[in-house]
Amino acid sequence: MRFEPALSPYLRPETGVGAVMREVSLALVPAAVIYFFFFGFGILFNIALCIAACVGFEALALRLRGLPVVTTLSDCSAILTGVLIAFALPTYLPVWVTISACGAAVLLAKHVYGGIGFNPFNPAMLGYAFVLIAFPVAMSSWLPPAIGDLDYVRPRVFERLTYLFTGSWPAGLELDAITRATPLDLVRTAVRDQLMLEELRSASPMFGDFGGRGWEWIGSFIALGGGWLLYRGIIRWHIPVAVLAGMLIPATLDSVFTGGASGGPGFHLFSGATLLAAFFIATDPVSAATSPRGRLIYGFGIGFIAWVIRKWGGYPDGIAFAVLLMNAAVPLIDHFTAPRILGRER
Repeated sequence: MRFEPALSPYLRPETGVGAVMREVSLALVPAAVIYFFFFGFGILFNIALCIAACVGFEALALRLRGLPVVTTLSDCSAILTGVLIAFALPTYLPVWVTISACGAAVLLAKHVYGGIGFNPFNPAMLGYAFVLIAFPVAMSSWLPPAIGDLDYVRPRVFERLTYLFTGSWPAGLELDAITRATPLDLVRTAVRDQLMLEELRSASPMFGDFGGRGWEWIGSFIALGGGWLLYRGIIRWHIPVAVLAGMLIPATLDSVFTGGASGGPGFHLFSGATLLAAFFIATDPVSAATSPRGRLIYGFGIGFIAWVIRKWGGYPDGIAFAVLLMNAAVPLIDHFTAPRILGRER
């Protein structure tokens, strides 16, 4: 009788890359539900399209590289990348813009460097930055929340689908009548026009108690999902705490010395992608720093650079550029923060 020996490893861990990626993706489900409640089906369409595009590009890259497609796709990293891109993009985008973001994320940020585990840059943020530079007008088209007291045109489902697949609205509809400037955009305009934030709040119904209406709830549920990941031990506290500190400390000081002209800490916490970056983007284990001290420096740098871009930069939200810049600094951070090996002098 002949026995075929099994290949190592003989003892397999309880969790693997696929299980972690799936749990991180599922942690965003509550936020996706709240997103749908305030902004409509666009987020669900974006999630489905981004996942399909990322998985398709991943399969194509694996086939071209001669790697096993089904086995490698089971790590679910392409699915998580698609979910993160969907949360980062506006819900009104022509499909080719969304697909371009997914292609840049999977092909340029990931497989050019050798695939999962070798990418120095966060794939979702590189894909987002790619289309932000390539399609700036489309990327500035954000929907206001579906709240009754906001005066804007609400297109029907067929009209929305027409724009998504053709890039143009039916006769009588224009993008400017449907979308609105985000609170971050409004604050930048107010600073330029020397208006106080309280004056802007009273003049625009887009603001909630702290940040943008609707976005406060989405941010709260993103933080809830991030808390679950912390509880499960999937992410550590260093990067989320440091990102929030890097954003909120200068925002607080700026609010004290300028009277809140550019938004206080609550506004910056619940506006843009601050909470998404703190818990789901900056914590990417491949492109982030590895030592505890390094994670604190890395996270603080992301929060601080993003705040600087919001304050003085040409983009309303600088999260993507902050993450990519700190990704590039990770080798240097790891070099100077590596823990001392016992018995060896530094």
